[in-house]
Amino acid sequence: MRLQGKIAIVTGAGSGFGAEMARRFGAEGAHVAVADIDAASAEKVAAEVHGASAFQCDVSDSASVKALVAAVGERFGDPDIVVNNAGTTHQRGDMLAVDEATFDRVMAVNVKSIYLMAIHAVPHMKKGASILNIASTAGVRPRPGLTWYNGTKGAVITLTKSMAVELAPRGIRVNALNPVVGETGLTAMFLGEDTPEMREAFRSTIPLGRFSTPRDIANAAVFLSSDEAEFLTGVCMEVDGGRCI
Repeated sequence: MRLQGKIAIVTGAGSGFGAEMARRFGAEGAHVAVADIDAASAEKVAAEVHGASAFQCDVSDSASVKALVAAVGERFGDPDIVVNNAGTTHQRGDMLAVDEATFDRVMAVNVKSIYLMAIHAVPHMKKGASILNIASTAGVRPRPGLTWYNGTKGAVITLTKSMAVELAPRGIRVNALNPVVGETGLTAMFLGEDTPEMREAFRSTIPLGRFSTPRDIANAAVFLSSDEAEFLTGVCMEVDGGRCI
């Protein structure tokens, strides 16, 4: 098993990419902390993963993140893997139509959360640990109508590289995944209008001809979080069917 005995925190693990990563990490032998703002969703996923535990957490709130790290420490021990997967977006459309409250929420969940997790988790992480940030192809090849979301994912990519350099002396690796649009709870917001025509328009920009799946992301996440990737840090891996070529 590729993650045998490792302690992993996965945020936004109550659904979508996060849920599948939690399942795969568990199948690979990790002790998984299934963290989500929706406690019921976290409990449901944790029940499917051997040895996992559910934790309610608002990743945009410092006290909540601090409490999560402390609770995981008490339940499992210090984390070997942190996956910053929790994310959100705004409705696709005119950039000037996004109100300030929505902008602040997207920035807090997508970017501030990584700062908060670093502040509270890194002091407990040992040499050989890793952080995996879930960014997006939106930060590499942005689509119109998602400007503020695109900006947050660009920030995640830059943060990943900077964190990798700064945490290297501690022996902590930091990498990112850049998924192309996939079948998650946010798909309709990315598309603007979830119609067959709009789906085909998005699909036509992906050379391999389909959206990403949670399994695609989980496969890459297991690799980057495993000891097989021990010499990889600062990598921002596109899982995109060729979208960013």
